[in-house]
Amino acid sequence: MKVLFFASLRESLACEQLEASAVSVAELRQQLQQQWPSQSHLLAQGQALVAVNQQLCHDDATTLTDDDEVAFFPPMTGG
Repeated sequence: MKVLFFASLRESLACEQLEASAVSVAELRQQLQQQWPSQSHLLAQGQALVAVNQQLCHDDATTLTDDDEVAFFPPMTGG
């Protein structure tokens, strides 16, 4: 699957996108936290928003397939 990072999260990880394989959002989040241990807090549930195939995902138990596109981005504020 394609994993994308946006905004300040992309800058903090110094990564725009990568390929990964995971059966759930929770597993993918854990893999990414292991890949960037010093930035793992930025990827934690409740910190990074997740969209699967351009739909916001509110449940880390959501299953994933290799054809999915998963995007991580920081919470946005309006102003």
